[in-house]
Amino acid sequence: MNTQSVSVTLVLLTLLTGCARTGEKIGGVSRAISTGQAGGAYPARNGGKYDYENREQFVTMNFRAQRSITASGLMTRPLEDGRLEVAGNLRNRLNRRIEIQVQCIFKDLSGFSTGDETPWQTLILTENGQETVKFASMNDKARNFTIRAREAR
Repeated sequence: MNTQSVSVTLVLLTLLTGCARTGEKIGGVSRAISTGQAGGAYPARNGGKYDYENREQFVTMNFRAQRSITASGLMTRPLEDGRLEVAGNLRNRLNRRIEIQVQCIFKDLSGFSTGDETPWQTLILTENGQETVKFASMNDKARNFTIRAREAR
């Protein structure tokens, strides 16, 4: 076969198979197009792989923050009116001044947000410096929390 006839054959095969529905028989052969599965529901991909915010009390929201910020001494205490207060030490691991933003999401016992999240607040950390941040929930439903941090742009 010459290259022109091979090209024509490939174009015809592409047209025939490209228009087929998933699981449709083509020339007596049943094929599942691109997914390896015929129709129906599919499981979520990486459902439990990148869910740190569901499991951890401190998370960084980007790579630069992950490299430069650590948290320690995370503590909670109930206030007199039933609200939750959270405090923690954020430390700059770098030998340069950085500007970060922090936020706290308050959660119930099941790990779902109570609808109470603080606005992002800017914090400047000096070289290898450490600052304490405090947050208080707005309602008495909070039992757990996640502090999120990112480098300011």
